[in-house]
Amino acid sequence: MRLLNLIVAVLLVVAAAYVYKIKFEATIEAERVAKLRTEIARERNSAAALRAEAAKLENPGRIQALAQRHLKLQLLDPAQIDTFDALPARPAEPAPAESDPIAAMLEAAVPGSGQPGTGHPGEPTGSVTPRRQP
Repeated sequence: MRLLNLIVAVLLVVAAAYVYKIKFEATIEAERVAKLRTEIARERNSAAALRAEAAKLENPGRIQALAQRHLKLQLLDPAQIDTFDALPARPAEPAPAESDPIAAMLEAAVPGSGQPGTGHPGEPTGSVTPRRQP
């Protein structure tokens, strides 16, 4: 019977220590949650301040005053607007160049690079040979 009382007492101490550990971890987590809530509130306030500043900067009256002061814009003259019928015809596409001056310089600089089969033996010719089927 004494052994049973001793085992129960030890289990009681272990259970108390485990409950204390859980309570301590819960307290730490509660503090962490409180810090995160404070940080979230601070970020929301910062975002609200930035939205207010953006609204102030995007105010059309402020932009109009800045444009008049710095851009020296003029009013639109009705004569500047015309119909599509009054537009000139689209110019013809330029003819493709018959010779490429860069290609001509490359051909002159590297012998045999212009025509397939005019290079050194063993060099690729630039053509594809079909495979023979067995």
